[in-house]
Amino acid sequence: MAKIDRRILKSQEAIKNALIDLMSDKKFDNITIQDISDKANVSRGTIYLHYLDKYDLLEKLIKEHINNLRELCEATADAEYSEANLPWFKYLESNYLFISTMLEGKGATYFRSQFHEFLIEEFKDEVAGSKGKNAELHEEVILQFIVTSYVGLVEWWINNGMPISPEEMALQVGILLERNL
Repeated sequence: MAKIDRRILKSQEAIKNALIDLMSDKKFDNITIQDISDKANVSRGTIYLHYLDKYDLLEKLIKEHINNLRELCEATADAEYSEANLPWFKYLESNYLFISTMLEGKGATYFRSQFHEFLIEEFKDEVAGSKGKNAELHEEVILQFIVTSYVGLVEWWINNGMPISPEEMALQVGILLERNL
């Protein structure tokens, strides 16, 4: 695998950060490539060298965060829910500007749907394997209940400025998952 030039990585990071920063101030549809270029202190050509357009940039940024969350899931697959949730909430906290921008509606609804679909994938096997209290319920109902609740809790936590520490959120969400799966 070829090593990527640090200048390229630095430019891409500046471009992504510029988009996130701009989206915290105005709607995505109102952001231009020139706005991103100015904010990132790179030429428009540099942006087009890496991305087709602003939609491609946003899509790649969203996929990057979803993939990071997927890696966290894989790394904590054998842990208890409370323990497995902690790296998630710490990740959400450290990427607060991006996540809050995406969830507050200034971003793309695409992020929320991708986040929801990602969680469906992650919880599908666990719901299929849990037959305790919920044995008489349809698996799809349980799955949608868990995922929609999880997304809602993340939205509440982020949109309210993270009023509870990541550690406490991980613990409480873990207890709720244990009770319902």
